[in-house]
Amino acid sequence: MDVHNEVQRSKNMSAIRSKGTKIEVILGKLMWAKGFRYRKNDKTVFGTPDFTFKGLKMAIFVDSEYFHGKDWETEKYRIKSNVEFWHKKIEQNIQRDLRVNEELLKNRWKVLRFWGQDVKKNPEFCIDEISKAIESQKSDKVLRDKGKIQNSG
Repeated sequence: MDVHNEVQRSKNMSAIRSKGTKIEVILGKLMWAKGFRYRKNDKTVFGTPDFTFKGLKMAIFVDSEYFHGKDWETEKYRIKSNVEFWHKKIEQNIQRDLRVNEELLKNRWKVLRFWGQDVKKNPEFCIDEISKAIESQKSDKVLRDKGKIQNSG
């Protein structure tokens, strides 16, 4: 049984956004302040990551715990209303996230995923992880580019 009536539930659900969420804005501002220049929600990259560094082949996703199934095996039992719908939806989201990761990794992309609470409670950790990944991708790109130059001559 839902604790809200149908009208209130509809209003609540329509307020949930898939782009430009608070956690994305927080992380985006922190990255911008660090001098990281990114693209947001680039549809040309498989899975439409929240942030991309296309030249470095790096994708960053910021996932909400509820909709992306954090600790799903224990948390799914907390859902009390419309159980079948929510279980199916969240499990599909989990599977989609796995497919997106797999496809990007197969195409030599670096994929970072952060939970919303990590961004809110420990943003320094997230920025540190992004900084390390950027440096690693830059090094890999230099090596890839050198290989292309040596092979073309």
